[in-house]
Amino acid sequence: MLERTVPPMGFELVDWEIQPRTKLVRVFIDKPQGVDVEDCARVSNQLTHLFTVENIAYERLEVSSPGLDRPLKKLADYERFAGEQAQINLHEMTDGARRWKGTLRGVRGGNVLLETPAGTREFPFSAIDKARLVPTIEWRKK
Repeated sequence: MLERTVPPMGFELVDWEIQPRTKLVRVFIDKPQGVDVEDCARVSNQLTHLFTVENIAYERLEVSSPGLDRPLKKLADYERFAGEQAQINLHEMTDGARRWKGTLRGVRGGNVLLETPAGTREFPFSAIDKARLVPTIEWRKK
């Protein structure tokens, strides 16, 4: 239902989660120029109406941007964020590690390319459990 509602509003549905115990629904949206408070309010209002019409029981709804450490959920995300730092957690150990960190180098076939200090690695998209961007913050002294 979210996949049919959020993209036509001009936003990418990055992720969503439901916490059954507290009946909290969290929705993460994005767009190329970034998301502001008005965008979140607009999507929140639309989803509130939708949930009422569809009889979806919830207590709280939170709509926000995915943040600087945005999760990478779709194969297209790895292409879009090529050149950015990322951390990839695999389902199973590969060469003695499940967690890999490096620079995204895009996609080849169904594989994600990650440049690490030991060289460029290729991981099947299906082998990835979780992945996030690793924000680079440059602190400048004035």
